[in-house]
Amino acid sequence: METNAEQAREQLKNFLEIVDLTKSFGSGDTKQEVLRGLSFSVAKGEFCVLLGPSGSGKSTLLNIIGGIDSADSGYISIGGDKLKELGEKRLTQYRRRHLGYVFQQYNLISNLNVRENIEVGAYLSDASLNTDELLHTLGLYEHRHKLPNQLSGGQQQRVSIGRAIVKNPDILLCDEPTGALDYTTSKEILKLIEEINQKYKNTVIIVTHNEAIKNMADHVIKLRDGRVRLNEINTHRISADELEW
Repeated sequence: METNAEQAREQLKNFLEIVDLTKSFGSGDTKQEVLRGLSFSVAKGEFCVLLGPSGSGKSTLLNIIGGIDSADSGYISIGGDKLKELGEKRLTQYRRRHLGYVFQQYNLISNLNVRENIEVGAYLSDASLNTDELLHTLGLYEHRHKLPNQLSGGQQQRVSIGRAIVKNPDILLCDEPTGALDYTTSKEILKLIEEINQKYKNTVIIVTHNEAIKNMADHVIKLRDGRVRLNEINTHRISADELEW
């Protein structure tokens, strides 16, 4: 019989569980199976990369983890809560409490300054981080009164990350966060996400088609044609500074 400590360790190890997940779009002759029975788990605080080419199902999977879309069968649980068993009200609370989103497009509010854009995320949480401390972590404190159109692409993505992380989510979901950035800025953003993972202990999931990014992850999952083709722990993790592509 498992002790409470053993049960707690197992829950941390399987913090995010994805079990036999399927998803298709369309019907009849136009039906397209996007996810075909995915199963894997991600540990609490882990830095996980979902890798795969366009059409592999990784963004669909991220949307289901994020509660934006729903699966046809199978389930996702976070901290023991199954998403499909939550009603709409509890699902909204789940998204607010558990999740932060970073997209390729920054989606900032144009008439709010840096601080105000980040504080939009803080309003969604009862346990938000200190905004000034986070602005320093992001390297944005001296730019805090600027509007988005006065910032570079990399700075705008930092604001987007700040808005996602200020509510101190359990999971930070990043969908191609460097897709619109140049090489040097991409590495700066990946370094920032790495620092946030280490400082705040959030579980990080990055969706990318960039093979090099897997080298900075604790956990690498490769998808192809809606199936898991590789699921491994990275025993030779390097820092974002060392990445090359």
